[in-house]
Amino acid sequence: MGICNVTPDSFSDGGRHLSPEAARARVDELLAEGADIVDVGGESTRPGAPAVPAKEQLLRVLEVVRYAAKERGACVSIDTRSPEVAAACLEAGAQEVNDVSCLADEGLAKVVAQAGAALVLMHARGTQTEMAGFSQYPAEGYRDVVADVIIEWTAAAERAVALGVAREHLVMDPGFGFAKNAAQSLELLRRLEEVVRAVPAPVMVGASRKSFLTKAAPVPPAERLGASVAAALFAVRAGAKLVRVHDVRATRQALATDRLLHERGG
Repeated sequence: MGICNVTPDSFSDGGRHLSPEAARARVDELLAEGADIVDVGGESTRPGAPAVPAKEQLLRVLEVVRYAAKERGACVSIDTRSPEVAAACLEAGAQEVNDVSCLADEGLAKVVAQAGAALVLMHARGTQTEMAGFSQYPAEGYRDVVADVIIEWTAAAERAVALGVAREHLVMDPGFGFAKNAAQSLELLRRLEEVVRAVPAPVMVGASRKSFLTKAAPVPPAERLGASVAAALFAVRAGAKLVRVHDVRATRQALATDRLLHERGG
């Protein structure tokens, strides 16, 4: 899954793809690099980011979604917490909704169910506006970060199914960096196999350029390629079925090479 942030303030590439021309060029770039899914978002999820009204989100993303889905034939995910935005983008050709709120608004599940779309449910606690800062969360915030994330995500998934979302259309995102400090995110990734075994849904990992990676590489977001690729490799080896990344070509090359090296008799 390649990331297309149509925002002025995303933590890594805010403002780079805000204009319609730049956003379309980003879609083209992601597809040329081999993205299977294009994830379009019009609202930053960085800590402290203000909520963006649905009308403003749609001004940013709707034509981009339509371009990617209708003109380029891409599989498109809309990254939003808003039922209104999700409904309009699904009608415009998106096939999946990426919800970073862990179903804070149950109207989102109803929209997804009505459209027969897929729903990525990401584990989170609270809103982006309430987040204290990058990888800041109380050390005592979890009894066991893996067990607690599984329990809380499962509860959200059951609510989504009760509201009509097909169980086979759910995808699980553990929510690295969301209501988790760096140590908690690293522990969650380190024990990802436990998550994959426990959750009856494909697992998607979004670790690309995240702040918890600075534990190994204390550099700005755009300079975290090596750490991001390493995290993606680890996640796939642990059983993740999708990785959400900024750098599609480098990640695909690393995954393909890793598979080749582990083939027997090749």
